Amino acid sequence: MNTVSRAFARQGLVRPRGSRILGGVCAGIARRLGMGEWTARLLFVLVLMVLPGSQILVYPILWILMPSEDQVVEAPRPPVPGGPLR
Repeated sequence: MNTVSRAFARQGLVRPRGSRILGGVCAGIARRLGMGEWTARLLFVLVLMVLPGSQILVYPILWILMPSEDQVVEAPRPPVPGGPLR
């Protein structure tokens, strides 16, 4: 499960800390896709009405697998030759 969480984090799919309503899954997906959080939440509800059931299973699974923003620790990057030191 940690490898899945790390893969999500590498691709920028994390649950943001400040804009959560329930688990932050829709907010994380919205941030990753570059759309508004409320747009993603509305799409989630609309898809739930059209295809009932599957989202009720997918949301908790993503809640477990998507790392929280405060849990993601970026690995130190090697210095760029000729670049500024950090």
